Amino acid sequence: MRHGISGNKFGRNQTLRNATVRDLCRAVIKCEKIQTTKAKAVEARKMVDRMITLGKENTLAAKRRAFAVLIDHALVSRLFNVVAPLFKDRQGGYTRIIKFAINRQGDNAEMVILELTERTVVEVKPENKVADAEIVESKIKSVKAPVKKSAEKVTEQPKVKKAPAKKAAAKE
Repeated sequence: MRHGISGNKFGRNQTLRNATVRDLCRAVIKCEKIQTTKAKAVEARKMVDRMITLGKENTLAAKRRAFAVLIDHALVSRLFNVVAPLFKDRQGGYTRIIKFAINRQGDNAEMVILELTERTVVEVKPENKVADAEIVESKIKSVKAPVKKSAEKVTEQPKVKKAPAKKAAAKE
């Protein structure tokens, strides 16, 4: 009987299950939004919320605990410098699960989107076509620059000096 045991097994043993949840957590911190099954999203949500709580602490011990899960220095720095400051005024509810209307075709699994409630804003600069044309022209000019070729043929092999033989060994 499984009384009092929480969590889904995903049909995996403990190490593979932990790796699956860890990888989902890493993907959410990196991309801020992923598509997965409902069961996996519920389990990954727990770990993502723990990681963001660690990120809000911003201590060396918290960084080490986060690295033990994320196993990537770039992700840990992103967690502490980009993701966690978004949630500094929020006490919980860092993630949300949005259901899809259509289940996965192969096994009819319920698909959801797991995303952070606060997202980073990406600034898009308007395109400057004049500047882009100047860059392309400068690249074309650098390619068309004349290349000097040497008139000598390189068919001969370079001469190698041989080390002098030891005279003491020859006398014996």
